[in-house]
Amino acid sequence: MRNYREYFNEKLEEILAQYNTPIWIAEGMQYACLQGGKRIRPQLLFMSLALLGKEIALGLPFALALEMIHSYSLVHDDLPAMDNDEYRRGQLTTHKKFGEANAILIGDALLTNAFSVMVRGSMGKVSSEKILEIVALFSEYAGVDGMIGGQAMDVAYEGKQISYKTLSFIHEHKTGRLLLLPILVACILGDASLEQRKALEIYGRNIGLAFQIKDDILDVEGDFAQMGKAVKSDEKLQKSTYPSIFGLEKSKEMLTESLREARKALEEVFTEEDLQEFLELTEFMEKRTK
Repeated sequence: MRNYREYFNEKLEEILAQYNTPIWIAEGMQYACLQGGKRIRPQLLFMSLALLGKEIALGLPFALALEMIHSYSLVHDDLPAMDNDEYRRGQLTTHKKFGEANAILIGDALLTNAFSVMVRGSMGKVSSEKILEIVALFSEYAGVDGMIGGQAMDVAYEGKQISYKTLSFIHEHKTGRLLLLPILVACILGDASLEQRKALEIYGRNIGLAFQIKDDILDVEGDFAQMGKAVKSDEKLQKSTYPSIFGLEKSKEMLTESLREARKALEEVFTEEDLQEFLELTEFMEKRTK
């Protein structure tokens, strides 16, 4: 996993270096993307491709685009009109560094250019049919039927009591869709069988759930030094979370169960030897501190 991350970070830095005008927007794009990050989404894409017997370079343009979209969402999520955060990954948030108006434009630039990165980077290497299918999937999962829809519901229900059904909708869309997306992209690129795709989808959905539950737990138990951002912000914004609805201990049980279901789905289709990276990732999901 570390090798995937090093490879990806090098390529991300290269692709962002091509933008240089206006200089403050170009610098802001680099700032938003290169200040650390777990790179879980690109790693999921690479791991899934490797599991399906494909070279990870095939997925690089899509992995780059995915991280650019994820980074744009964080830039906008940190804005005063949204979560109003001052720190991200231990550094000032983008709007604190470059100003609010520029932060909006930096996020817009990352989102818009992501589609150019994935299309131009894959032309001649991936069939036009597959590129079109993946671009449509990106738009859907990052848009109103995915991340944006989840964010809109998250904002709408701040300070209100919500049901578990509504909480599940928010997090399945706001967080889960962009964690499932790289797996679906790999299935398209890797010509996954129906059985393989079903198993990987179950894994992806459960990993997305686990990631959000762990985020909610860390917002209660974490600290700024480890996480690089403010903690207890959910409580401050009066957001409904897994701990606020189910309590801390039950949330931890739900985290363990979702990861168990993720592992089980893959183990029924793939060999344990092939799943080593996936097993490492599920363990990381449970034990991560930021």
